[in-house]
Amino acid sequence: MTRRTHGNSEDFPTQVEVDLPAGFGELLELLIDQGFEGMAEAMQRLLNEAMKIERSQVLGAEPYQRTSQRRGWANGFKPKTVQTRVGPMHLDVPQTRGVEFYPSSLERGTRSERALKVAVAEMYLQGVSTRKVTAVMEGLCGHEVTSMQVSRTVAALEDELRTWRERPLGESHYLLLDARYEKVRVNGAVVSCSLLVALGIGADGRRSILGVSVSLSEAEVHWREFLASLQARGLHGVRLITSDDHAGLRAALETRFSSVPWQRCQFHLAKNLLDHLPPNVPQEEASADLRAVFNAPNRSEAERLLRLMVDKYATATPKLADWLESNVPQGLSVFDFPAGHRRRIRTNNCVERLNREIKRRTRVVSIFPNEASLLRLATAVLMETDDEWQTEKRYLPKATS
Repeated sequence: MTRRTHGNSEDFPTQVEVDLPAGFGELLELLIDQGFEGMAEAMQRLLNEAMKIERSQVLGAEPYQRTSQRRGWANGFKPKTVQTRVGPMHLDVPQTRGVEFYPSSLERGTRSERALKVAVAEMYLQGVSTRKVTAVMEGLCGHEVTSMQVSRTVAALEDELRTWRERPLGESHYLLLDARYEKVRVNGAVVSCSLLVALGIGADGRRSILGVSVSLSEAEVHWREFLASLQARGLHGVRLITSDDHAGLRAALETRFSSVPWQRCQFHLAKNLLDHLPPNVPQEEASADLRAVFNAPNRSEAERLLRLMVDKYATATPKLADWLESNVPQGLSVFDFPAGHRRRIRTNNCVERLNREIKRRTRVVSIFPNEASLLRLATAVLMETDDEWQTEKRYLPKATS
């Protein structure tokens, strides 16, 4: 490629030769000549080349190459138009024979974005939009959205997400549960709907997202139905359940997992402690006392430190002492499990982080037009996260004690 530049001591342009990868010079010229207007075409060319390279990797051979390593054959291209933020891109999707292939560039990280677009589009089409919602929709999609496009996207997305939500489960030694609330329009009124999430850690130490459900509250019946659905899909082998003290959850656990120990989230217990401190008790001191209990090397030492803490506050603040005696033991079940596992299973912080990721996507919508829309977006986010987890190393080490 020849690029025109200005010399330092000359009044006229000079020609500078720059060595660039094959085909890249044309893309660079396109961006130089057309600027942002050429972005869509440049990305289109790059994606087309990337998809051809990926097909060759899957086939184990370059085009027309004779090799014993070949796993299939190229079978032409199929046109596909993709709407993006930089405009429509007209792609040539490589096809194959003898081996299954679909370019990962058209799949990776798209579920939650599709679900988010659908959620905002539904608001737009159902007449609950504002100027801000319209701007968000155009920013996400880069083009106007029709009701037919929304319907087609919903149908394709629903099948994929439903299949994942209803997939068979297996053995999970640890079950972590949590809930968060989102604003949803139900029967013309905006209400808070609870989003229930279940995370499991298997015998191999790997974590996975087991399920998600949307309901109008955290009442016992909703938790019970959610837990029953996990069991119906094959969940078994649970040895410990970790959660906050959600309303209705404890009663549901008594019904569906009556023989499984319950671990009350230590992080939430520490926060609850601050709500029960009288003015004459320093927060730092009480929190340090409770941390010592939770960080004890074994159950007997934790119980000893808890008794000392109860005795310490019994005279001056008997209500605090009563609360400690009644609630803190619910956070000590973890001491009956391997020391190498305790840090991960003593709180449901892992599920809390999932909830923060969901919130990062849902705040764009603000108010969902219906429960199905919320479930769709949450499922898409969790499904993508679960896919990433399957490629990571074990979440828990092998048990040694």
